[in-house]
Amino acid sequence: MADAVGSIDMPDAQDEEVQEPKKTRKGGKRGKRGPLGRLGLFYRQVIAELRKVVWPTRHQLTTYTTVVIVFVVIMIAIVTVIDYGLDHVAKYVFG
Repeated sequence: MADAVGSIDMPDAQDEEVQEPKKTRKGGKRGKRGPLGRLGLFYRQVIAELRKVVWPTRHQLTTYTTVVIVFVVIMIAIVTVIDYGLDHVAKYVFG
């Protein structure tokens, strides 16, 4: 009968290898730049991302704005009706 891999009698192959500790990177891209260099890199990356954005047309923007305003007005009306209803219920119950 053969021993299972990693049993007490037969050590694993990786147990026999001596693994060196990993060396941490010192510096890299961030370490070579000062605070102003990192700030400049950040702003360049922000501008690069903003160039990728698909901006809405004027027609789309007015449509979206109208939809949001109508939705907000409807929600205000619903909350107002519920508030008045609960107010009357509270006055009826607590007199």
